[in-house]
Amino acid sequence: MGIVEPDIADDYDVIVVGAGAGGMAAAIVAANEGLKTLVIEKTGYVGGTTAISGGMVWAPNNEKMAASGLADTPEQARAYLEATAGEGGGAELRRTFLAEAPAAIAYFDRHSQVRLAPLEFYPDYYPDEPGATLGGRVMEPLAFDARELGEAFKLLRPPLPEFTLFGGMMVARPDIAHFRGVFRSPASALRVLRLLASYAGQRLGHHRGTDLVLGNALAGRLLKSLLDLAVPIRCNTETLRLIEADGRIAGVEVATPNGPVVIEARRGVVLAAGGFSHSPELRARLLPAEAGLLSATVASDTGDGLNLGLAVGGEVPSDNVGNAFWVPVSRFNRADGSAAVYPHTVTDRGKPGMLAVNGEGRRFTNESNSYHDFVRAMFRAHNQSPAIPCHLICDAWSLWQYGLGAVKPMTLRLAPYKRDGYLVEAPSLRELADKIGVDADRLVETVATYNADAERGEDTAFGRGGNAYHKYVGDPANEPNPCMRPVGKPPFFAVALHPADLGTAAGLRTNGGAQVLDRDGDPIAGLYACGNDMNSVMAGSYPGPGITLGPALVFGYLAARDMARGEHGRDP
Repeated sequence: MGIVEPDIADDYDVIVVGAGAGGMAAAIVAANEGLKTLVIEKTGYVGGTTAISGGMVWAPNNEKMAASGLADTPEQARAYLEATAGEGGGAELRRTFLAEAPAAIAYFDRHSQVRLAPLEFYPDYYPDEPGATLGGRVMEPLAFDARELGEAFKLLRPPLPEFTLFGGMMVARPDIAHFRGVFRSPASALRVLRLLASYAGQRLGHHRGTDLVLGNALAGRLLKSLLDLAVPIRCNTETLRLIEADGRIAGVEVATPNGPVVIEARRGVVLAAGGFSHSPELRARLLPAEAGLLSATVASDTGDGLNLGLAVGGEVPSDNVGNAFWVPVSRFNRADGSAAVYPHTVTDRGKPGMLAVNGEGRRFTNESNSYHDFVRAMFRAHNQSPAIPCHLICDAWSLWQYGLGAVKPMTLRLAPYKRDGYLVEAPSLRELADKIGVDADRLVETVATYNADAERGEDTAFGRGGNAYHKYVGDPANEPNPCMRPVGKPPFFAVALHPADLGTAAGLRTNGGAQVLDRDGDPIAGLYACGNDMNSVMAGSYPGPGITLGPALVFGYLAARDMARGEHGRDP
């Protein structure tokens, strides 16, 4: 079944603005509950930032954990969030999230094509805090065959080119180890050959590989669910304003080639347009100046939903601990000349033989901490000495084995990366220091201390490798510390790291039903928000992988259920 072409002159029960995870989740539940639903998407693609993400969903105490023998309880999850996110901003919504997440995940499992599986070992980001788990709360989408989408496959936003091989082949997490071991293990070599043969067959009839994993699989599964429910999706359509009538939000005005058109929404409008990562005005108002303008989100996340909500009386809370989720990125130009950023999440920073240094050539934080904490450390360090940008350094062995940013593992031809200055190479650490503008004596001393610690297996400066999460992002085959080994095999390499966001945490204030609240704390009838248009339930803290997508699915589900009950809208 293909995309249903919406009739712009029609009216609907529910209109969803934005086709990322939160928006598609809300639309799926609304349609499944019998509401006539329309999805409006500003771009020509479905999937939003979800489609280029890792696709992890954080959902404590989900029923599949128990089925897999992984222990969790609501009390344990609550204790963990109290320890890591506190009892300040968002506390009430976090309690709602914990109470409703199991039912929401079960709903999608039973009433859509969304299939999530708990990861047995993927620790919470602060594994030593009360209530933390080593796995199970983090769920990943099962691989998805994009051929099930038919012609609609072309509407699914592709993953980042840097996370694919051979022009469009996605690689599942378990297969990364096989690619790394292709020259050392006959079993890995055979697995890789099978994957390559399958990919070659897929490209005979499709514009890219059809075996989807990570966030692209989640977005594909959500899209397939909309197709199954015959939910119309209107792409390349900008929402201009919300329509108010009889004391409630009653529809939207959208831009068309023939001028603005109003579409009625009898039950409600859901704002799920992806946050404000690419809005210079909102960044200047809500984010620290040292954050700059870089973002790892899709370029269409320009604050549309937030501005629509603010225009009808919504507000952004002022009690978040932070207003964005951070990630270090490196900047480069793709082969077609377009500017791009590479998010350094788990592929390199925490691996053995990698270390980050500030403008003085000193380490300033634990490289194996979460990407969010790494950037927060950049901000703190920058107050004392230049750390924006900082540099991630490795030797030839680590570059070959793990890659460095946009340079994939086992890359034979480095010239394209060196030509535009992205990858800096030098035959010695002193020459590398000169090229990246740090003190040579200090860098040599820093690496010598790091190497001595690596030999002992103990990071005396920052405790790297000291908890379960560090071990997860490291290399279990490396001993005695999975996150450290001496840097010594020339030549030496560096890339510059800048702060960027993975998504914004500041959004419209909502209640537990995902209703947008006005400045007096009262619901704006008929208006809902989820995803990054809703103020994060974590209020800017980052307790674990998937804490954006988990709440996006849950509060999209809750918004649609609220509309289906008709408690806050007008019956059709």
